[in-house]
Amino acid sequence: MQWFTRYWLERYDWRTAEAELNGYEQYLTDVEGEQVHLLHVRSPEPDATPLVLLHGWPGSVVEFLDVVGPLSDPAAHGGDASDAFHVVVPSMPGYGFSGPTRRAGVDANRVADVVAEIMTRLGYDRFIAQGGDWGAVVARRLGEAYADRLLGLHVTMLFSVPAADDPTGMDGVTDADLVRLAAGASRVEDGLGYLAIQSTQPDTLAFALNDSPVGLLAWILEKFNRWTDIGDGTLTDVVAPDRLLTNIMLYWLTGTAGSAARLYCESERAGTSAVSTWTGRVEVPTGHVNYPGELLQAPRAWGERGYNLVYWSEPSRGGHFAAMEQPALFTDDLRAFARLVR
Repeated sequence: MQWFTRYWLERYDWRTAEAELNGYEQYLTDVEGEQVHLLHVRSPEPDATPLVLLHGWPGSVVEFLDVVGPLSDPAAHGGDASDAFHVVVPSMPGYGFSGPTRRAGVDANRVADVVAEIMTRLGYDRFIAQGGDWGAVVARRLGEAYADRLLGLHVTMLFSVPAADDPTGMDGVTDADLVRLAAGASRVEDGLGYLAIQSTQPDTLAFALNDSPVGLLAWILEKFNRWTDIGDGTLTDVVAPDRLLTNIMLYWLTGTAGSAARLYCESERAGTSAVSTWTGRVEVPTGHVNYPGELLQAPRAWGERGYNLVYWSEPSRGGHFAAMEQPALFTDDLRAFARLVR
């Protein structure tokens, strides 16, 4: 913390980050009464596939800055032009440049409605949705409510967990699955206090986080340190400190620490959170990347109960913030999935 605080004060240059962000086409629009910010990176390839990338907490559009170039213009990055995407990266309502939410009731399902409307306004009738963390919950809802519009669903967290009293819950679960589940559980052990607070008292927390930049840094950085697959190294060996601080700046400059946390509370109340009971099914072709450092590494047998799984990948590296941690692996995997569903 002390090192990051000094770096933020003495070395970090917001103007450099600002210039990078301003290099992308961006919009502010109102959807269902909420302001929404988005990056829109059109591919030079006319037949590119529309793709929406959905971040979670404590992330932002910054999570995807290292992949939008290779995804939108693969030929310029050593790839095949046929793998190109038109890339849309919204800031979740209540996050970053979308600004604080204006009304109560903005839960994960309403965010999915917002994303679908954004893609309509941009002229994309069919698209691939990709997400992790809250992005995976929103993507799942898109797969349920907007199945006719999705070419495919690509997630880095597979929220399909059987009920505790389901006698068939462990059917098909392998020994390797159990090892991964235990590893994920160990990563969140003694680390779920944030979930309880943000699901119940987000506005109380907001006063502290919006008042103290060091407090905000500690609240977010602790999750990056716990949830990133750092191996035997340190966090900054995997993610550049400037990237981490730019992500935090998007919360600090916009005063959205509280409204971002409120998504937990609104979704918990609505029964649409990541930990809420879900008994639906997604028939949209779905791909899952089971990163070894992810918090929830659902067994394939669980995934097949809730999703039409057509693609499964188990990279050797990567954690909760896959696009930031392993942008090349993330890009290659998303391209491979898209080839199946285009």
